[in-house]
Amino acid sequence: MSPRIARTEILSGLVVALALIPEAISFSIIAGVDPRVGLFASFTMAIAISFLGGRPAMISAATASIALVVAPLGRDHGLEYLIAAVILGGIIQVVLAVLGVAKLMRFIPRSVMVGFVNALAILIFLAQVPHLTNVSWVVYPLVLSALAIITYFPRLTAAVPAPLVAIVLLTIVTTAFAVAVPTVGDEGKLPQGLPSLLWPGVPFTVDTLRIVFPFALGVALVGLLESLLTAKLVDDITDSHSDKTREAWGQGAANIITGFFGGMGGCAMIGQTMINVKAGRARTRLSTFMAGVFLLVLILVLGDLVAAIPMAALVAVMIYVSWATFDWHSIQLSTLRRMPKSETGVMLTTVGVVVFTHNLAYGVVAGVILASVLFARRVAHLANVEGLPIEGDTRVYKVTGELFFASSNDLFSQFDYAGDPANVIIDMSDSHVWDASTVAALDSIVYKYARHGTTVSIDGLNEASLAIHDRMSGNLGASH
Repeated sequence: MSPRIARTEILSGLVVALALIPEAISFSIIAGVDPRVGLFASFTMAIAISFLGGRPAMISAATASIALVVAPLGRDHGLEYLIAAVILGGIIQVVLAVLGVAKLMRFIPRSVMVGFVNALAILIFLAQVPHLTNVSWVVYPLVLSALAIITYFPRLTAAVPAPLVAIVLLTIVTTAFAVAVPTVGDEGKLPQGLPSLLWPGVPFTVDTLRIVFPFALGVALVGLLESLLTAKLVDDITDSHSDKTREAWGQGAANIITGFFGGMGGCAMIGQTMINVKAGRARTRLSTFMAGVFLLVLILVLGDLVAAIPMAALVAVMIYVSWATFDWHSIQLSTLRRMPKSETGVMLTTVGVVVFTHNLAYGVVAGVILASVLFARRVAHLANVEGLPIEGDTRVYKVTGELFFASSNDLFSQFDYAGDPANVIIDMSDSHVWDASTVAALDSIVYKYARHGTTVSIDGLNEASLAIHDRMSGNLGASH
C-alpha cells in the first residue's frame, strides 16, 4: 500500500471514529444501557469486522436498528440477558451464512434498493433534527460553515478529508472563543477503562432460551439484512465486488466477540460507511481497523478533547452524507415519467415504511413483498389459452406463457367442457410449468373433461415441465 493511500485510509478512519462517538452514545440511550456498552460494541465490531468481514471499507458498529430490537429485553430482564441475546444472534448469523442466506440478495429488486438508499438518507437527516432544535442561534452558522468547508475544501486539496478539517476548525473556534454550544461531552459520559471479557450471568435453561431467542433472531435478521444491503450499496459506489457470504458470517462472529466483551451488538453502519467511502474516499480494511483503533484512543486517551467537539460539526458531516447518499436522479420528473408506476410504487413504499417505522429492515421486506406481488400479477397476464377450430372429433387448445400459482388458478375456466368433441389436445409447447398449482389445475381440467366423456392429451411439455408434471400429477387431489 502506497503512503498516499495509507494516509487516506487512516485519516478517513479518524473521521469515522469521531462521528461514531455521539452515535454510539445515543444508540446506548435507545437501548436503555450505559454509554460504555454502545462505545465498546462499536470498538469491538469495527476491529473484528476489519479482519472477518467480506466488504472492505464498510463500517460496522452499534446501530439504532439493533438497539431498537434489544431495548425491550434489556428493559424487562437486564443487561445480562441483552448480552446473551447478542451472542446467540451472532451464532444464528453464522448458521445462516453457512446455509447461504447471502445468496437471497439477488432477489432484492433495484426499486427496493433505490428506496432503501433514499430512506437511509432521510433517516440520517432526521436524526440530526434534534441537534438543530431548541439550541442557541450560534449553532446554525456553525453548521453552515462546516457544510461550506466540507463542500469547497476538496477544491483546494484532497490530501486531508474535508469533514476532518471541518471538525478540527469548529472545535478550535468554539474552544478559543468559549462559544457555548452543545458538544460531544453533553451526549453522555465516556468510559475510563478498557472493555474486559465476560460471561453473561444468565441461567442456561429452556426458560432463558425462550426469553432470549426471539430477540436474538431479530438481531440476526435485521443485522444481516442491513449489512448485506450496505455491502451491495458500497459495491455499486466503488465499482467492486465483495464476498457477501463471508460478510454474513463475519457479522455473526463480530457480534459474538462483541457480546463477550459486554457490547450491545451491531451491524453495518450505513451513515458511517458513507462517510468512509464517499467523504473519506477509503477503499480498504485499513480504514475500518483504524476507525476502531481511533475510537478507543479518542475515548480513553483524548476523552476531554473529544468531549469539546461541537455537535454542530458532526451534524454538518451527517447532513452532507445524507445529501450525497440520496438518489436525486430517482425523483426527477424525467425519470418518473419513464419509470413504470409499479417500480415507483415499490420505491415509495420502501421509503414510506422505513421513515414511518425508523427500521430499514421493515421497509426492505415490505418493498420486496410488494415487488413480488406486482411481478406475479404482471406475469400472470402473460399466460393465454387459445382454442383452435374443431377438426373432426378433435380440438386443440394452445397454451402460452409462464404457468404458476398466479397465472394458472383460473386456467380451468378457459375450456369449453360441454361443447368440445371427444378428443382434446392441450398444446403446452409454448409454455412452462413452474409449480404444483399448475399441475393441480391441469389435473382438474382432465377430470372435468372425463366427466363429459372427453379424452385429454397434454402435449409439448418441455423437459423440466414434464418432470414436475409426471412427479405430481394425480397426487394433488385436484379432482376433489
